[in-house]
Amino acid sequence: MAFSTGFATALVSGSKVETTLLFNPTSCCSSSSPSSFLKGQQISLFCKPNRSDKRIQRGVRCEAVSAPDVSSISALEQLKTSAADRNFLFSFLFQFSVFFCVLLLNFGIYWLRDAGFVNALLESDNGFCRNRYTKERSSIVVIGLSIHTTPVEMREKLAIPEAEWPRAIGELCGLNHIEEAAVLSTCNRMEIYVVALSQHRGVKEVTEWMSKTSGIPVSELCEHRFLLYNNDATQHLFEVSAGLDSLVLGEGQILAQVKQVVKVGQGVVGFGRNISGLFKHAITVGKRVRTETNIAAGAVSVSSAAVELALMKLPESSHVTARMLVIGAGKMGKLVIKHLVAKGCTKMVVVNRSEERVAAIREELKGVEIIYKPLSEMLTSAAEADVVFTSTASETPLFLKEHVVDLPPADPAVGSLRLFVDISVPRNVGSCVTDVETARVYNVDNLKEVVAANKEDRLRKAMEAKAIIGEESKQFEAWRDSLETVPTIKKLRAYAERIRTAELEKCLSKMGDDISKKTRRAVDDLSRGIMNKLLHGPMQHLRCDGSDSRTLDETLENMHALNRMFGLETDTSLFEQKIRAKIEQTQK
Repeated sequence: MAFSTGFATALVSGSKVETTLLFNPTSCCSSSSPSSFLKGQQISLFCKPNRSDKRIQRGVRCEAVSAPDVSSISALEQLKTSAADRNFLFSFLFQFSVFFCVLLLNFGIYWLRDAGFVNALLESDNGFCRNRYTKERSSIVVIGLSIHTTPVEMREKLAIPEAEWPRAIGELCGLNHIEEAAVLSTCNRMEIYVVALSQHRGVKEVTEWMSKTSGIPVSELCEHRFLLYNNDATQHLFEVSAGLDSLVLGEGQILAQVKQVVKVGQGVVGFGRNISGLFKHAITVGKRVRTETNIAAGAVSVSSAAVELALMKLPESSHVTARMLVIGAGKMGKLVIKHLVAKGCTKMVVVNRSEERVAAIREELKGVEIIYKPLSEMLTSAAEADVVFTSTASETPLFLKEHVVDLPPADPAVGSLRLFVDISVPRNVGSCVTDVETARVYNVDNLKEVVAANKEDRLRKAMEAKAIIGEESKQFEAWRDSLETVPTIKKLRAYAERIRTAELEKCLSKMGDDISKKTRRAVDDLSRGIMNKLLHGPMQHLRCDGSDSRTLDETLENMHALNRMFGLETDTSLFEQKIRAKIEQTQK
């Protein structure tokens, strides 16, 4: 038996729902069926809670009332025996109840919003998550892609110019679970260091940010990235600064780049205490490794490797006579020039935006003919060169296929092939140039064959360096552990200072207004001295910086004891500060 979907009346009153159903006579299977008696009839259904069952959701009893004639009774019997009809009825009642509850909820939220209850609810939700976040401190995480895991085509898309580092730090710290951040972007690596409230969520947010800024899909980034946490992340940066993770083992240029991260990060909101402390310690490690192991002796930089590679590809007889062109007179360009001079080159052309840097290099390298050319003459200079080194910060290629295809062949003495050695990231020479028959293109990924020399000796020194890095990692972790107690120390001192100030005011008021400034100062010094003497013991037991034998567990136990005794509630207040700061950022 089927119903029409129209309802004559639907009345909600107290705990009773009255529904009048209209039956469709055309839906009957045959005129002789019992349902045929329902033509033109109405049945009122009364649904009310079943008092005999305490579970309201199951305690609904339906009663049908109609005219006391035989046809109505037969129809009612048909209704009771039809499972489909009962399901329809209960479905209606359920949907009606849901609709009523949603309507009531909307009105309730509208009213509560004006009362500011929703904001309080959001904050309480943050409080609900508090235990999960404050059980452990924030994590140091590195999300990186380096020459060891990622091709240059991807690294150049991820590269962030030094001038954009502060903006990147700001955007990263604007993510929900990131507190501090730093960017280390070089020709060989793109690494982002963060302090994350949650490891999983922090990594997810940073990876999505990298995908958004570079245009590389998240799935592709995940294939090439590496993730390190806490002590592993610390040790990795120390190895990077020491030159152990470089393509050229022990090279010194990376240490200068780590120093630049600290220099650029000074004063930038988001380059906080943990991250800045990590990078400053990494600089110390880099210096100590190079001093104590002499790992840099005999090692080559990227610039010198580029020169070595070019000479490997040239006939030995043309090393001195080959025409050299260097595009870019920055740090790397200057190193290329110096290494060319060290290999016996006495004449070269340097293309740069301004002549000042070229003049300074010329003054430093007296006896070498260095010819300056402006950028507008770059193609003309390239046509007259056998080897072209590129090392600029340009974000777009300087040489494409259409620029190179019309250049005259190189000198026959070098095999009539023009070499392009590109050590820039992003690349200055487009990959399409490889299609030109008279050109050969090499980038930083091609330097691996150069660095194989003296590898055994440098590996032995690398083992010594790792021992130093292990010691320094423990010292950094001890320093970071000591930061756990800093809020408690501040709160305890503030608590004692409030008591001292209040008691001092009471004492001075009893002494009268005619006391001298000298006496007032003496009383103030006395109270301050007593406070400092009393605080000395607790403060000593909150130290965990590696200067004594006290373990981190002992120190944290002391911290929690002081929190309980004086009601400092350090963890809670710290978390609330973090959450409120994130809420304020999102509301701006």
